[in-house]
Amino acid sequence: MALRTSLSPSFPPMANTTTTATSGNARKSPRVYMASTLPKVEKAKKPYSPPRVVELQVTHSMPLEKIEIFKSLEDWAQNNVLIHLKPVEKCWQPQDFLPDSASDGFYDEVKELREHAKEIPDDYFVCLVGDMITEEALPTYQTMLNTLDGVRDETGASPTSWAVWTRAWTAEENRHGDLLNKYLYLSGRVDMKQIEKTIQYLIGSGMDPRTENNPYLGFIYTSFQERATFISHGNTARHAKERGDLKLAQICGIIAADEKRHETAYTKIVEKLFEIDPDGTVLAFADMMRKKISMPAHLMYDGRDDNLFEHFSAVAQRLGVYTAKDYSDILEFLVGRWKVGEITGLSGEASKAQDYVCTLASRIRRLEERAQGRAKKASTRPFSWIYDREVLL
Repeated sequence: MALRTSLSPSFPPMANTTTTATSGNARKSPRVYMASTLPKVEKAKKPYSPPRVVELQVTHSMPLEKIEIFKSLEDWAQNNVLIHLKPVEKCWQPQDFLPDSASDGFYDEVKELREHAKEIPDDYFVCLVGDMITEEALPTYQTMLNTLDGVRDETGASPTSWAVWTRAWTAEENRHGDLLNKYLYLSGRVDMKQIEKTIQYLIGSGMDPRTENNPYLGFIYTSFQERATFISHGNTARHAKERGDLKLAQICGIIAADEKRHETAYTKIVEKLFEIDPDGTVLAFADMMRKKISMPAHLMYDGRDDNLFEHFSAVAQRLGVYTAKDYSDILEFLVGRWKVGEITGLSGEASKAQDYVCTLASRIRRLEERAQGRAKKASTRPFSWIYDREVLL
């Protein structure tokens, strides 16, 4: 409920009367206020609110009895999911790919990095920055995983297999944003303050993947997203190599390899759910695809552009970093990976969901072909990340 508050008048009377005593007699004496001594009236403070607000959110859509499924999978997760994590001592770290600030050759290494970065066009940097910002919003993604019923980290340091996975996955992912952030800072090609503001806005706004605290939906979403980021980082690596920046290509390639490994873990979880509960899993798959998979950074904002994510996505589409075709290809890959078309014995409703997801990729491709045919002439757009230079959408 919103409370109404009444404010005092902005300007109090110029004179006030106080009672003083003179020779035993009480009399009125005017007190005059100078402008500098006028009582200040505090303005009502507007409470903080994120720039992007999501309405009509659904929560806790999974039936409570299905939580037992995930409890029963604890040992299975330990033996089949945690194996896709790497020990810290065997993981790469951002410093492995960046100039060593403790080295006498640091400035020469930075100079070389900047020389290679000069060969990379602005539109590529828009995609690279968008990917980095997406990675830097990691606190939101760990939070999302910890909303899922039956698999969340209940204490913040829970020893369950699901909680161990979430924390360790987050720790591995954390390196991605760190590495890209430091590279972009050293490149001298981008406005770091605008980028940092975008990251803060995005984390403050959060995300709404419409997974409804439901681990069926949540793990289908993460399976899709990990493959999407694998493709996106892989394509940025390819573009960097074509432009002669082998270091940047290596950076994007090593991140893509992490995403691929994480994709394997999440798709394995969903595969197990199809084995245990084919009806419930295919219904969840269809539900997630009907709602469409929203990208993790869909609430992106830089303080200026109200449609920043759409503009960033348009550049990524044009360059072939991440496209509508990739979206349909991922769907087709997951349908094949989980052998959805081969499942038998489904209920009537689940059979309809099966038909829907198995034919959806081809429908998406037809719609995209029509959209391309109606596409208007591309326009340009300034991006604050690159000092408001114009980029073709």
